[in-house]
Order: sequence, then C-alpha cells, then structure tokens
Amino acid sequence: MAYSTSAIMWAFAFSFYIGVSKCLFTIPLKIYTGKLNVSSALDATPARLTSSSSEVNGLSLASDPTGTVNFLDMENNLLGDSGRGYYIEMSIGTPGQTLNILVDTGSSNFAVAAAPHPFITHYFNTALSSTYQSVGRTVAVRYTQGNWEGELGLDRVSIPKGPNGSMIINIAAILSSEGFFLPQVNWQGILGLAYPMLARPDSTVEPFFNSVVQQLGIPDIFSLQMCGAGLSASSTEDPAGGSFIMGGAEPTLYHGSVWYTPIIEEWYYQVEVLKLEVGDQNLDLDCKEYNMDKAIVDSGTTLLRLPVNVFNAVVEAITRSSLIQDFSSGFWDGSKLACWMKGENPWTFFPKLSIYLRATNTSQSFRITILPQLYIQPVTEVDGTLDCFRFGLSSSTNGLIIGATVMEGFYVVFDRAQHRVGFALSTCAVRGGVALSEITGPFSASDVAADCSSGVLKEPLLWIISYTLMAICGVVLIVLLLLLVLPCRRRDHFGEITDESSLVRHRIK
Repeated sequence: MAYSTSAIMWAFAFSFYIGVSKCLFTIPLKIYTGKLNVSSALDATPARLTSSSSEVNGLSLASDPTGTVNFLDMENNLLGDSGRGYYIEMSIGTPGQTLNILVDTGSSNFAVAAAPHPFITHYFNTALSSTYQSVGRTVAVRYTQGNWEGELGLDRVSIPKGPNGSMIINIAAILSSEGFFLPQVNWQGILGLAYPMLARPDSTVEPFFNSVVQQLGIPDIFSLQMCGAGLSASSTEDPAGGSFIMGGAEPTLYHGSVWYTPIIEEWYYQVEVLKLEVGDQNLDLDCKEYNMDKAIVDSGTTLLRLPVNVFNAVVEAITRSSLIQDFSSGFWDGSKLACWMKGENPWTFFPKLSIYLRATNTSQSFRITILPQLYIQPVTEVDGTLDCFRFGLSSSTNGLIIGATVMEGFYVVFDRAQHRVGFALSTCAVRGGVALSEITGPFSASDVAADCSSGVLKEPLLWIISYTLMAICGVVLIVLLLLLVLPCRRRDHFGEITDESSLVRHRIK
C-alpha cells in the first residue's frame, strides 16, 4: 500500500483513478462498428501435507507430502473466475451464518458485510450470533475505487470444505460501503491472507490465517488452484472455481515439481522478478524496473499489472511480434475490446509471456510462462457472431502484481513457514488439450544484479517520511496561522490506500 507524501499527491491520484474507472469498453472500428458497454461484473477478481523439501539442481522443489490433514476434502472448495473473483463458503457466528468470501492474498483483513446492500443477497447479522463480541474499535478502508467502514469484532468461524474445527477470528463487520460490493458478483466479504503489517487499523489485528495456524495447529502453508484460465468472465455458465488448500499442498492438483522463490519481505507476498520475455525476446530492462516499488503475488488482482515502463516495453514487444500489425491502441490500455468472428482463434496471433523469478538458490532463477490464452481473455460475444477479448495486462504505479492472469496457469504454494512462494503446473490450466502454462529452469542469475529490489522504499519507511513531512508542514502552517490571527481548524482524514492490487481496487468498468 504505497502512501504518497503529500495531500496534493493523494488528491491527484484519487481523482485520476476515479476518472479512469469511468471508462467504457468499445470495439475497435476496424473490427466492428459501434460501441459495446460491458458490465462492471465482467471484472471488476489423499491425507497429506508438505513437511519437507528436497534440492534438485540447487533449487528447492516440493517433495512427496506426508501428514494427517485431509486435503481431498478441500478440493473444489472455490467458486468464481478472474473477472468475478474466487470465493469460498464460510460459516460465521453461532448458529452459523453462511457467506461467500473472496480469497485475497493482497490484503490482511477478514471483512464481511454486516448490513444490507443492494448488490448482495445476504449479510452477517451480528445480532443473531450468540458468540459475536464487539471489541469497540472502528475500522475504515478506502480504495481508489471504493471504500468500506465498520467495527471490529470477534466470532467463531468454520469452513465447510476446509480444516476440521472452528476458530475465533478477528472480523471487520462492514456497516457501510461504496463501490466495494459489485453487481452480479456472488461474494459478501473478503478474506485477507497476507501478513499482519497490512492489517487495518494496525498490525495488532491478527489476520485470519495466522489465527487458523495457531488455533488448529496446521502447518503455516496454504496453496491455491484457480481454474478460470481461458474462460469467459461474462459466461452465464457455472463459475470455473478452484481449490484453496489450507495446511499444505495437494499433489493431485499439479504436475511435476514445485519451483520456489523467496518471500523477500513479509507484508504482501513480495518476490523478486529478474527479467521478462515476450516470446523469445528479452526486454533488456534493468531488473530494478520490474520490482519498482514492489513485485507481489496477489489472488485478488484480476490482471498482470506492470510498472509503466515495463508495461510499455511489453506492449511494444507484443506489437512487433504479433501478426496483427494495425492494432488499436485502445486494446492495450483497456478502453477497447478486440473482436473476431465467432469460432476464429485469436491466440495464434500473440506470443508467450515469461517471468523469471529468483530461486531459493539465489544464484539461479526459473521461468514461469503463460500462453496467449491466459492474457488475451474472452469476455463477451456480440449478436452470436463475434467473440470479444480484453488485454489481461495493465500498467501500474504501485509495482508489479502477479494476479489471476498468471496465477490461473499455476498451482501456487504460499509456504509461509519457509518464507517462499512456489509455482507448479496446474492440472486445470488446459484448454482443448493444450497446456496454457510452462515452467523451466534452472537458469543462472549471474547476468542480473545481486539484489533487484534494493533501493526500493518500503511502506514503513514511506510512513516515516510522510509523517515527518506532514509534521514539518503542520508546524509551519500553525506558525503562519498564528501570525495571521486565524483559528486553527482540525481536519479529519482516513489513511487512503492507493495500492490497486485487489479485485475491488482494480476492476474493469
């Protein structure tokens, strides 16, 4: 959550993103005359467990898991897709009230609707739970495209298709919101799975998974399989779904080995990207460009989001290598859809995209690759004759974000116990018999800097700088006001979150 250092910058950023959020998709005139307004619902997000690791070619790979947690009970416990988000059914309170909760590795609050809202069918009624306890603290989270406010409380939570047992969990009961709950999206809350540093109002609010590990005694590891790859986000069919495995990794959900990259800082799941390739073409950028100001793995992000310079380089490289020469610029910036006659295959026109990640053996790297089916994404059809697609990448001012566009190609292991994130080939990332992702390695990392993320300002340091500058400005302002014999007026404010990494912070309108 990258905070600006002045109120002016906050106001500018907020106004800019609100303006951008109002854009409508239109179909390029060279393909189809007219405009298409796309609903915000198109995007807006064996009894074994991993207990050891082995080394192959110097890289940490997953070994055969052993243990007692029944992961098979957790298979297919997710519903949704990249456009509507992936969510899990949870039971909250006593007696239990069932809600669908968005799974988000880019935040740390467990927040649920606790009041009626026009876009949700039901909510958690705290008055009907005999075990709910308010802790007397309010919490407010504001995003560039939405906000919610509520109260903090404690209550009993269980997951029908999760670990056995119930837990007492910190819950943010959402009492009012704007732009957070979306039409035609079947979830009523958000499950933040990141670290305490991101919790609001402060890091003393223990995140959900920390509580699960402590109270149920499961290993500090979870894994995600998201199965919406290559499917239309506007399809009326049942959502693709996936699996959220708590306590380990389930080998039947992936092929081959799990390749791990270190978590370099525990707030988001921050990793280190060494380089990008478009087809076989290396972008040849300084590796610090890829990690400015962070590179994270976030299930709540719909797209692969790239720093502006990296995004521009990727678009330029795709344009050079694509078989479509006169392509509308609106497609790349998300303001237009590209449409082909129904039944035509546009993916043959585009190259593969590859991301190189630092391995646990830091002198080496490995490469995760997605095929065009993952980033040229079907969203709708027109009159039964045209299939329309969006670009699954966008530019970002808040760092590189490996979102659902990439994650849908892989089984992703968040091994918090050993401070690493793993990638393996997902068994569901296959369409028409074609695997939509690849993993290769190891590669030498001797041609890149020893630390591609050095020199990046982290959030705590930004806070210190921000508050220091605000204090200085405040002192100067008070002196000036006293000199002008004016009353000093105090202005309330919320700490606005300008990071766009979650589904609700970066949805397509």
